[in-house]
Amino acid sequence: MTNPGVTSHEGALLGAGAVRDLAARLDLTPTKQRGQNFVIDANTIRRIVSLSGVGADDVVIEVGPGLGSLTLGLLEVGAQVTAIEIDDRLARQLPDTIATRMPGASDRLRVVESDAMLVRELPGPAPTALVANLPYNVSVPVLLHLLAQFDSWRSGLVMVQLEVCDRLVAAPGSKVYGVPSAKLAWYAGAQRVGTVPPKVFWPVPNVDSGLVKLTLREPPVTTATREQVFEVIDLAFAQRRKMLRAALSGLCGGSQAASERIAAAGVDPQARGETLDVGQFAKIAEAVFA
Repeated sequence: MTNPGVTSHEGALLGAGAVRDLAARLDLTPTKQRGQNFVIDANTIRRIVSLSGVGADDVVIEVGPGLGSLTLGLLEVGAQVTAIEIDDRLARQLPDTIATRMPGASDRLRVVESDAMLVRELPGPAPTALVANLPYNVSVPVLLHLLAQFDSWRSGLVMVQLEVCDRLVAAPGSKVYGVPSAKLAWYAGAQRVGTVPPKVFWPVPNVDSGLVKLTLREPPVTTATREQVFEVIDLAFAQRRKMLRAALSGLCGGSQAASERIAAAGVDPQARGETLDVGQFAKIAEAVFA
């Protein structure tokens, strides 16, 4: 049975009217500072959940649940949800929203009131997936933090600004391949699986969003640490179009020493960072920090 005042295609999910009513009740004005753009279309939510592939066996991390649009969609397919919310009003409201619109699912929701970048542990069972509408302004650092912090989840789907989406999934040699692309590749394969138009959000953003499907995998085999590999990646992209021997000269004590170590890793010292994959960065880090 659907809730009173809810159209049949929405079911228990939030439509535009419900989102605005909740925001008004909380005296909430979405802020750009926190990247708050709430999905107001139930079909979009169901599409995201379907593409994520999560179901009743999953424990899902959700970052920035906001008013609960995606949370309800995840709970609708039987998943457990651990929602991380920085806004205290939204964090307190979320359990009430779930209890009202999907009462049978309340025991599958856990809310963590925190900045996602500060989360070091989560309540309940270990997560198996990440599904989130990531705030535009912090999407990459939050994603990389959760990948580094929790190694139990094996798949994910994140909605990010389309420009960020393209950077995350970019391959070496692409014009938009850079630090986010290379660091994400340490943890996972990434694929763009769809776009989302601005009209399904409130407030309406001025850009499209992209859906990135993540499939986690083992990192490259290397004696270098992740931190060492990421330091090499950061330096390689600090000035685009700079040759590796120049980009890493400070780390190696000069251009000549950098050339020798890069060559020892099987990479051309005159190559540029945007042409290398994460495995090659790992080999360079191994040689540089040996």
